[in-house]
Amino acid sequence: MPKLLSPSRLACLMLAAWLPLQASAGILDDDEARRAILDLRAKVDAITRDLTTRLDAKADKNATLDLLNQNEQMLAEVAKLRGQIEVLANEVSKAQNNQRTLYSDLDARIKKLEPRAETIDGQTAQVLPSEKQAYDSAMEVFKTGDYKRAAGALQDFVKRFPDSAYAANAQYWLGNAYYAQRDYKNAIAAQEVVTTTYASSAKAPDAMLNIATSYAELKDKVKAKKTLQTLVSKFPDSQAAQSAKDRLATLK
Repeated sequence: MPKLLSPSRLACLMLAAWLPLQASAGILDDDEARRAILDLRAKVDAITRDLTTRLDAKADKNATLDLLNQNEQMLAEVAKLRGQIEVLANEVSKAQNNQRTLYSDLDARIKKLEPRAETIDGQTAQVLPSEKQAYDSAMEVFKTGDYKRAAGALQDFVKRFPDSAYAANAQYWLGNAYYAQRDYKNAIAAQEVVTTTYASSAKAPDAMLNIATSYAELKDKVKAKKTLQTLVSKFPDSQAAQSAKDRLATLK
């Protein structure tokens, strides 16, 4: 005959089965999961109270053996409930990890859309990462000497980002790309956009000098001289104005 358990010892055994449930609940933050765990814990508490009451109320051997059998069944149920709690805890943990990964990915995407401070011609400006990437890509093409493809990339940039802090520079280098292809009329048109639309940019004086140079290539000395004079008048302290003065001296 198996050794009988006293009510106090059996209660201790049930308490040992119940304590890990306390620890499992601590790792969960999800409200629904917490409610499920509390429900399961209530079932365990009810089983423990019922078993203790029965052991105290019935002292005869046969009844005790019967209760011990019930005890084994109840302990098995407790183990099953603990297993369910563990599965639930794992599922919640996975869901929380997935959520953290999602938030991290979303945060990284948002940062890619946020403007960044860039220094352009000595001035600090806020520029979107997409703007900088497009501008740098176009300038890399320009540096390779493929001026036709560079002109296409720079023209595309100013169409996409007309208000970008890089727009004046892109327009200026577009004029240079046309000039490098000896397309002087388009070079003049491109640089005139710099002197009008982006008149306050640091590239405006150089753009006017390039316009005068393009007119000279077209053998239009009158317009070349007029452009140089306007440059000296409008931007007297610029390096481009000094170059304009030197050229004007040769035109007299």
